[in-house]
Amino acid sequence: MVLEATMIVLDSSEYMRNGDYLPTRFEAQLDAANTVFMTKLQANPESTVGLMTMGGEVKTTFINNFSTFLAGIRDTKITGKSRLAASIQIAALSLKHRQNKHQRQRIVVFLGSPIEDGERELVQLAKRMKKNNIAIDVVSFGQEADNESKLDQFIAAVNSNDNSHLLTVPPGPHVLSDVVRQSPILRDGSSQPANAYVDDDLGFDAADDPELALALRMSLEEERLRQRQQEQQQEQQESQPDQSKSSDAQTSEAAPAVAEESQDVVMENDSEKE
Repeated sequence: MVLEATMIVLDSSEYMRNGDYLPTRFEAQLDAANTVFMTKLQANPESTVGLMTMGGEVKTTFINNFSTFLAGIRDTKITGKSRLAASIQIAALSLKHRQNKHQRQRIVVFLGSPIEDGERELVQLAKRMKKNNIAIDVVSFGQEADNESKLDQFIAAVNSNDNSHLLTVPPGPHVLSDVVRQSPILRDGSSQPANAYVDDDLGFDAADDPELALALRMSLEEERLRQRQQEQQQEQQESQPDQSKSSDAQTSEAAPAVAEESQDVVMENDSEKE
């Protein structure tokens, strides 16, 4: 499986409040971002994924811990403007400082607002990314018609051996995360999708209610964290009596030895006096 460092860029602009994607554009992309994270890690546990907003705010560095990623997801709010070119440059800078230099570099952008950057600027940026061996996938939804021309040129300029993709998802009855899961973005170099994240604990198909599925995943992870904390506290409490017992035993063992040494010293002093 491919070893990658992937930076996910989320659109946090006001356009994300629209409800043309269920439940909203914002919630739909969060669920899709969660799908990207879990699929990347299932494909290769040594891969890492980072999270940032299109406003330039880095939520998590490159990690493979779902709890930390989930905290970054929950901390993401709708604020600021969409800055595609600037956010890609920040993501590229983060990739440059990844710990494992053997990881391939990838940026996955979720774009649901109009692109303000010019075509020439985007093409130049794409060429720099290609020169630095950075693959870029763009999920265009919501404003796909407005952004089509610019994104087509961008992907054409950054693409190298079919390592970058443009996924256009118009509004409809489908679930955004399902479309992403079945797309070339998460295919592992074959006609079949890479292993997608399936949480058996949910007990139902997440595609039927993505909002409920995301909420349940968060609740399950919080419960796991709470149980881990309780286990750690119990281990600490159990270890404290053992430590006190061992210290008492050491004290009791040391007492006779000290007494013997004291007697020896007294006897030596008496013999000297004689």
